Amino acid sequence: MAKDFILTSEAEHPPVNIDQAAAAPSVHQAGSGLSRKLRAYLALTKPRVIELLLVTTLPTMIFAQGGFPSLGLVLATMVGGAFAAGSAGAFNCYIDRDIDKVMHRTGNRPLVTGEVTPREALVFAWALGVAAIVILWFGANPLAAWLGVAAIFFYVVVYTLILKRRTAQNIVWGGAAGCMPVLIAWAAVTETVQWPAVVLFLVIFLWTPPHYWPLSMKYSDDYNAANVPMLGAIAGASVVSVQVVLYAWATVVCSLLLVPVGGAGWVYTVAAVAGGGWFLVESHKLHSAARSGAVTGKVAMKVFHGSISYLTVLFLALAIDPFVGGPIFGA
Repeated sequence: MAKDFILTSEAEHPPVNIDQAAAAPSVHQAGSGLSRKLRAYLALTKPRVIELLLVTTLPTMIFAQGGFPSLGLVLATMVGGAFAAGSAGAFNCYIDRDIDKVMHRTGNRPLVTGEVTPREALVFAWALGVAAIVILWFGANPLAAWLGVAAIFFYVVVYTLILKRRTAQNIVWGGAAGCMPVLIAWAAVTETVQWPAVVLFLVIFLWTPPHYWPLSMKYSDDYNAANVPMLGAIAGASVVSVQVVLYAWATVVCSLLLVPVGGAGWVYTVAAVAGGGWFLVESHKLHSAARSGAVTGKVAMKVFHGSISYLTVLFLALAIDPFVGGPIFGA
């Protein structure tokens, strides 16, 4: 089409004034601008965080159902949960735009680069939040919607506004927001919150510090420059590594509670033991490196990435478990 347009005679398309052509954006430029804008809005939602949250949602729904829930319920819960997480992420970017300018790790966020204005980000955050609650309310049930409200509130108000800039334990308590998807998923299927959901909530709650603190060790200069008291940035490597090991042990032990409390079977149990053992080994390696003064960003990030792999394997096993055999304890 472009070639045909160029070859069309001047009689059919009179010449365009050169100054006007230079001033007016081309279709390609307009398209590129729209694409950049959409990517900027997507970046506000912190899509990598959403991906991790969704990894825990669907397996929890399958385990709660004892099979595959209806497609409509799955879609409503996943989309509603993603919108809720995206809303919280956008609010976080809006509130933290001042420190994001200081930190190298966050220097490319849309509010820092100017791709999105603060007003646009705030409107977008509210719109996503409202959409999330509507989708969860009508697509799942009111309990799932209220838990979505709680997740947004906890991440935005409790973590971002109250804890993040005031205490080194910010990620411990603020991390509870990242545990909410399993409660939302369980409530979407059962219309209640039962002990297996509480166990899964605690697994993610205990997993968050040994997942995030190694990352803050690598980017300690960033956090210190922004005056954010992340434990991995303000405490010595030995202190942080001990905490990572302790929380890793607590995570693995808690994950095994799903066997007697939640009726998990052999697939989940084997994954919890094997994956948990590997996670513990990597955590202890970090501690050994800290004791010898050999901690590097690479060593810390290995634990960070390893923690993601561990959680992914654990919840993948949770999704497979109902289809292979039965519970180890009880009917």
